[in-house]
Amino acid sequence: RWEKTRGRDQVDGAASLNNLALRCKRQGQYTQAEPLYRRSRAIWEKAAGPDHPDVAVGLNNLAGLYYAQAHYSQAEPLYKRSLSILEKALGPDHPDVAKGLNNLAEIYTAEGNFTLAKPLFKRALAISEKALGPYHPDVATTLNNLGHLYYAQGNYVVAKPFFERSLAIWEKTVGPDHPHVALSLNNLAALYQAQDQYSEA
Repeated sequence: RWEKTRGRDQVDGAASLNNLALRCKRQGQYTQAEPLYRRSRAIWEKAAGPDHPDVAVGLNNLAGLYYAQAHYSQAEPLYKRSLSILEKALGPDHPDVAKGLNNLAEIYTAEGNFTLAKPLFKRALAISEKALGPYHPDVATTLNNLGHLYYAQGNYVVAKPFFERSLAIWEKTVGPDHPHVALSLNNLAALYQAQDQYSEA
């Protein structure tokens, strides 16, 4: 019983460290956040084993910290390991797997590796639509990311419907005054400007 309680305390401690790291990250305190994320992940790994979904969360969060700092080479292997754990633990069609695919694809997009990013985004979109429905915010996020990918390639005609559908979902799910709606509108405006359609922007 003591061992059980001790294990629970360890997991709770890891969650607390993770939450503190998240607060530091949101405040831009990346140097303070990194060791907290590392400690929480190490505790989860010791308490639950290396292939537990909690470990995947810890890996994902540390990768997100590196991504926020544009340290893509450090983020990529962490996202890959996190995704591998999630696929094994939850199955290939779980919404959390879609999030993992989306995160890894964002790394490739930021690096300009669109060939690797595109199939990951598309798989993430298919999983999210099937598991969550076509009007879920996760679907909107991946649609927006696909729009960005095509926009970055200069393929504005293909990008436009992704941005428009993402905007429609955000307006439906969070309301017209939400920051995500403003972001989607800005994306469409940038698209029109890139096409010299200033009257529409």
